[in-house]
Amino acid sequence: MPLFGDVPWEFERRAGLASVRRGDVDLKPGDRVRLRPRGQADAFDIILAGHTATIESIERDFENRIHLAVTIDEDPGRDLGLAHKPGHRFFFDPEDVEPLDRGNSAPEEDA
Repeated sequence: MPLFGDVPWEFERRAGLASVRRGDVDLKPGDRVRLRPRGQADAFDIILAGHTATIESIERDFENRIHLAVTIDEDPGRDLGLAHKPGHRFFFDPEDVEPLDRGNSAPEEDA
């Protein structure tokens, strides 16, 4: 039985993108970033600003916008995010993250 009555909700599973360009850097799954939301669209933008995260996947929505699905590095439930469970996987615009190199990955105190 379909989830919503007689309407067959069958969305095709789109393959994630291999990478996305942000400035002069290619971001890809597995890269570490610092979250720098430009706006304060919701409470998560405020709470997660300054935290480090790992890109889990790069996805394109049905309106052709690109989103980075990230897991928060210090989240004890990070494994749930990797399993695509709600509450442990967050979506950010590529412009809302700062790529980290190996020498720039320490947590910030003022986040």
